[in-house]
Amino acid sequence: MAAHLSYGRVNLNILREAARKELREFLDKCAGSKAIVWDEYLTGPFGLIAQYSLLKEHEVEKMFTLKSGRLPSADVKNIIFFIRPRLELMDIIADNIFSEDKLHPARDFHILFVPRRSMLCEQRLKEQGVLGSFVNIDEYILDLIPFDGDLLSMEYESAFRECYLENDQTSLYHTAKGLMTLQALYGTIPQIFGKGDCARHVANMMLRMKREFAGTQNQILPVFDTLLLLDRNVDLLTPLATQLTYEGLIDEIYGINNGYVKLPPEKFAQKKQGEGSKDLPTEPKKLQLNSAEELYAEIRDKNFNAVGAALSKKAKIISAAFEERHNAKTVGEIKQFVSQLPHMQAARSSLANHTSVAELIKDITTSEAFFDNLTVEQEFMTGVDTDKVNTYVEDCIAQKDPLIKILRLVSMQSVCNNGLKPKVLDYYKREILQTYGYEHILTLNNLEKAGLLKPQTGSRNNYPTIRKTLKLWMEDANEQNPNDISYVYSGYAPLSIRLTQVLARPGWRSIEEVLKMLPGPHFEERQQLPSGLHKKRQQGENRTTLVFFLGGVTYAEIAALRFLSQMEDSGMEYIIATTKLINGTTWIKSLMDRPESQIP
Repeated sequence: MAAHLSYGRVNLNILREAARKELREFLDKCAGSKAIVWDEYLTGPFGLIAQYSLLKEHEVEKMFTLKSGRLPSADVKNIIFFIRPRLELMDIIADNIFSEDKLHPARDFHILFVPRRSMLCEQRLKEQGVLGSFVNIDEYILDLIPFDGDLLSMEYESAFRECYLENDQTSLYHTAKGLMTLQALYGTIPQIFGKGDCARHVANMMLRMKREFAGTQNQILPVFDTLLLLDRNVDLLTPLATQLTYEGLIDEIYGINNGYVKLPPEKFAQKKQGEGSKDLPTEPKKLQLNSAEELYAEIRDKNFNAVGAALSKKAKIISAAFEERHNAKTVGEIKQFVSQLPHMQAARSSLANHTSVAELIKDITTSEAFFDNLTVEQEFMTGVDTDKVNTYVEDCIAQKDPLIKILRLVSMQSVCNNGLKPKVLDYYKREILQTYGYEHILTLNNLEKAGLLKPQTGSRNNYPTIRKTLKLWMEDANEQNPNDISYVYSGYAPLSIRLTQVLARPGWRSIEEVLKMLPGPHFEERQQLPSGLHKKRQQGENRTTLVFFLGGVTYAEIAALRFLSQMEDSGMEYIIATTKLINGTTWIKSLMDRPESQIP
């Protein structure tokens, strides 16, 4: 049982259990011993739903990663492919089956598409002559995966690219389906607000799906009061900025994947007294990051500058608890101390880990390079010299800094200036192509198409108006004891979260003019509830809003929403859902046309 999923306002364990139940049912369809062949991308998301122990209970004896050629030998009756519906993967499966048949005529093959079956993929298997080899072809609908007590993600990495570059709305269909699943478990969401074209599409699909199921009334008392659908392209600026919360920085520097981070091992080596450091570990240290760990839940959303103080305070509390053993005189007191020992030791090791992580991050955040980069970002966000070539960016290109860093900065300048003057844009493009290679012309083209790097058209720059009206820049943001969401970027309040905050109070009517300046329509829909299911709100009871980011969300935005949930007078609790957890680097990478070949 993943207890941390049920701590929050909404018990997300219900969703996890529903997903586990379906998985068990599928595994039981394939009677006898089994080996699973995994599409590598799926192993992380599946790990959040079911550990190996669950698979083992259902006779899964071996697990392999999908690769061409022969499958490793396994003395099992069933081979099950867990796979995303991608054509290139079908060719690998066909290759596996051809090399298999000659050796083991008696094995049964099954294929489980995640999250949907695909006619095109089945057609490809048919063309390859292997479709008939499968006993079962099924789909496992894994849309929204619970990552934490208030966080769901579809981990659909190409959603933004598909929507804005390829005009492919598959991810929006999956989103609408995922939201229908959520409503089946947690009740119909009475109010839907949205901003952006993709948000409009998702809402339309949901309403259509609801009409199609008109005969079946959902009799569950609604858990959510409101759903807010936000397009990522309504706020292109936030993911480009460097996140300054503890969790955000871990993600920016090391990358958090499916709730885990891999860190350089040197900092975590346990040195025994009198020993040299001859046997340093070489394997990266893998840490799980979620609110099940008390200390992490406490510090994850703090601005990094407030983390040191929180860790030293915790250290004092822990050492005081250990000192208690000297005061334990009676058998009863000793017994009580011993019973608390496992918890205290876990707290001590958690503190040691996070102190090491904080040291690793501090080495970077105190460097001159980090400071210079941050200074330029903050100048762009406050509108300083955004209309001319930036000398820092020029220097970074001349020193051949990582291309993604350059693309983030130039895109940020473009977004804060509502496009760049044609001669500034041409200069940047020329410099980038001459320094990093002409193959990147495709990437620059993609960034332009997505609205990140574009020439200025005749229209005026609306960003300063948006910044002032929504108070996106707050001077002297309080990082230690924050009183506003701008602490997550040390001064910049994420536009997406300001929109969420204003919607709760005083409402979007108060910012009608600004909403018109942002891309896409804004709308409100109501879903009828069956009689008797209207909530009777208790005095002082908070409302619950599900905020769904279409195209990705950053950890800093999540921290800002958690901050709003915790504010005494907000009267609102937020649950966050997204197509993908992103940071500026992974987001830009998803828009690049040959990312793996050139990223240092």
